[in-house]
Amino acid sequence: MSDSRAASLRALLFASSAAGMLVAAPAFAADAAEDVITTADQQQPANLGTIDVNGQVKKPAPVSPEFVAPLVDTPRAITVIPQAIIEQTAASSLQDLLSNSPGITFGAGEGGQPLADRPFIRGQSSGNNIFVDGLRDTGGQQREVFNLEQVEVIKGPDAVYSGRGSGGGSINLASKSPKLNVFNNISAGVGTDDYLRGTIDSNLPLGETAALRINLMGARGDVPGRDAVDYDKWGLGLSLGAGLGTPSSMVFSYYHLTSDQMPDYGIPLFTKIQNRTTDSGVLDVPYSSFYGLKARDYMTNKVDTFTFKAEYRLSDFATVRNVSRYSETLNDYIVTNPGDGGYVGRAADGTYWMKRGTKTRWNPVTTLANVTDVYGQFATGGIKHSYDVGVELSRERNRNATYSAYTTSGAACPTGLTTVVGSPPTANGASGVGDCTPVYNPNPDDAWTGVINRGPTSSNTTEAVGVYVNDSIALTERLLLNLGVRWDQYSVKGVNAVLGSPSSTAGVWNVAGYVPVPKRTWEFTNYQVGLVYKPTQSSSVYASWSTASTPPTISAGDQNASGGTGTVDGVANTVLDPEDTESFEIGAKANVFHDRLALSAAAFHLTRKNALILVQPNIFRQEGEVEVKGVELGVSGNITPNWTVFGGYTYMDSELTRAARVFTAATPPVEIVNPLQGLPLANTPKNSASLFTTYRLTPRLTVGGGVYYTSKSFGGNQGGAGGGNNRIYAPSWTRLDLLAAYDVTDRATLQLNVKNATDEDYIIRTNGVHHADVAAGRQAILALNLRF
Repeated sequence: MSDSRAASLRALLFASSAAGMLVAAPAFAADAAEDVITTADQQQPANLGTIDVNGQVKKPAPVSPEFVAPLVDTPRAITVIPQAIIEQTAASSLQDLLSNSPGITFGAGEGGQPLADRPFIRGQSSGNNIFVDGLRDTGGQQREVFNLEQVEVIKGPDAVYSGRGSGGGSINLASKSPKLNVFNNISAGVGTDDYLRGTIDSNLPLGETAALRINLMGARGDVPGRDAVDYDKWGLGLSLGAGLGTPSSMVFSYYHLTSDQMPDYGIPLFTKIQNRTTDSGVLDVPYSSFYGLKARDYMTNKVDTFTFKAEYRLSDFATVRNVSRYSETLNDYIVTNPGDGGYVGRAADGTYWMKRGTKTRWNPVTTLANVTDVYGQFATGGIKHSYDVGVELSRERNRNATYSAYTTSGAACPTGLTTVVGSPPTANGASGVGDCTPVYNPNPDDAWTGVINRGPTSSNTTEAVGVYVNDSIALTERLLLNLGVRWDQYSVKGVNAVLGSPSSTAGVWNVAGYVPVPKRTWEFTNYQVGLVYKPTQSSSVYASWSTASTPPTISAGDQNASGGTGTVDGVANTVLDPEDTESFEIGAKANVFHDRLALSAAAFHLTRKNALILVQPNIFRQEGEVEVKGVELGVSGNITPNWTVFGGYTYMDSELTRAARVFTAATPPVEIVNPLQGLPLANTPKNSASLFTTYRLTPRLTVGGGVYYTSKSFGGNQGGAGGGNNRIYAPSWTRLDLLAAYDVTDRATLQLNVKNATDEDYIIRTNGVHHADVAAGRQAILALNLRF
């Protein structure tokens, strides 16, 4: 990590040096911006707007042309998190930021699921539904926010916008883009737990219609309350635009992120020692317990993305927009799984000892994508249309391999243990010797030496074509009809490595061979219909119906996999149909207080069908079904010129409505009750709420903070509810964050954030099978933010 750490510190040093120069010469900064309204000025705590290409404030709205109507006239629940919230909350990851949008949870890594961003929206695993500037963001990643202008969360089935997906919704990350006004924003922050972070956001006009925007980030630190878990990362966002503000424009963008960190799989569940010590099923170890090995474990994320956007406005009737992208990502890690070591022993003094198990992944992904839209407005008689017609093409290559970590010297397993789970490790077993630690007092500094070998690589290639039409039809001044339809063709082929066991003497994989997986192709069509009534120009009530399709290769929420077959009605290798999601939603939206404050409310009923389940002894069919019903409330904007609020509340009642039938091994088989039938879905808390607010007490002092609440949430796989009868869950929790910002000068602000101010100990999620993830403890961050 030394090269990355040096890069992080160089970036921070650059930011700090520039900060010092600006503080020493505030007059120069003021002169340079005398006649310019800067981005930084417009996104102070008293303003939650976003910035257009000319540097002017505009209302938060999705940036994609697929959204053919203003937010208040779009018949579905959409949350837009602006840049001001990113900065005020001191967010540094997508997971941090999305805590401001209730109803979204993040799943824990488990089994084939990667250690990466795994959001759940309306109870549906949505890791494949993350987009950047309207194009699907592929590959396992833990995403940064330094280069984001806003984040858009679309709730419910949105296949007419995004194509294939889980049906819960999608997340679009809108990148910072070049503007025609001059501004420089610099932030240098220090904090507890060795926190250091520096960012530079510089926009430089290059003539009347061209500009260059550069964003640079360097950061390092420890995770509060998890002292052994550290991170070191740096990133660059570069965007060059020409023809800005004219009918014909082009923007070339490059994005890079390198992140090195100690991966964290949290703490074990009671199943590790076969003794339920808490009602939740999370083992009662200290929350600071860390089971990994500093000498072995690591995680590296790398992202390189090149994007070219060209747009030409022919007239009000038609604008042509084309976006092309090439990206490479890498998700590479070895992590200790405290619940999956396969062996626990108990010494004579009652001490539990466990063998460290590992999860590993080497997962590079390359993507080539292109989206072309034609959008505009026209009238047929007295009926007005706002439309978008588009074509999406993409090709993704996803490679996967695992590591063998063969221990030659590690922490020994004490002799004379009474076996509780599994068999004692041998002196020279498949994974080497020993490598044990006390369950209730693990030591991440244990010495370890060994051999790490990457196994053979499996791969799959995905090709997708999508064609879509969206139209917002003004039937009258008060009545709007929103229609959308999209056809997709999705195909996957691959090669799977067939593995033997690692060598018992060198940890080298034995390869039994490679098996090609035939190309499978699915075609599906999805719809959206919405009716909007506008009591006033700034308000609406609506009803909508929408659908989505989830091909079987992504139904588990992981990155694309090859295959997509199963045994149906006794016939093996049957190509499965996509799972279908259908949602009905009613809602209301209003912009009040002279359009300063946006309010929203929605009620929805979502059903997902076609999961493969057992319906008769040895007979499987696609008849599984889940259901989620709920209510969502949202608020965003200014109550007064000095008082801002952003947040909401989500209620979800989820249920596995049709689970697999369960039969005994008797002859003839006897059906028994499936313990999962009727239980809530994984990662779907019944209640969640957040409210972040700021108030400008004086012309220079702003105070505020956030309150975040989530009720208990069961773990386990999609469609399950926490390890069957184990009923393992993450207990409910409430977190308080605090903010104070003081304008030292017109161009310099000191900002203090205290995250988890009460130092609440809580579990943020559990997979219900192996482990539970501990939330970060209290952390104080002091940043100097400069703008000129």
